[in-house]
Amino acid sequence: MRAVVQTVGEAEVTVVEEGAVDGTVVGAIGEGLLVLVGVTHTDGDAEARWIAEKIWSLRIMEGERSASDLDAPILLVSQFTLYADTRKGRRPSWNAAAPGPVAEPLVEAVAGHLRSLGAHVETGKFGAMMRVRSVNVGPNTILLER
Repeated sequence: MRAVVQTVGEAEVTVVEEGAVDGTVVGAIGEGLLVLVGVTHTDGDAEARWIAEKIWSLRIMEGERSASDLDAPILLVSQFTLYADTRKGRRPSWNAAAPGPVAEPLVEAVAGHLRSLGAHVETGKFGAMMRVRSVNVGPNTILLER
């Protein structure tokens, strides 16, 4: 499992239907963390729990504090492209990304574990075309992998 964690002043995710200009905001936060999560074939609940605990306790916010220290909200968005393989040619391979039926419950598990730790979690919509807007703070962008 991989996650890109960014400190943000605000962030939102909008689901855009095919052919539409505007979309529906499905998740939005103020100051907190924007987290993009990718799942691979061998991931399970242990990886989901580990990454949730790491996200919640990572001391990357102002004053070297964590989201748990500040009760900062988290916007969690599924991102299969974190497993892109670009070593050959110009077209990425997505073979390392888990298929939807495997990935979706694990992304939901990450959100569930975060909530059980006390986090306020907003999410995108799995498998949808989304626009993610964020105002990065710092900027701090951290890659987590397990």
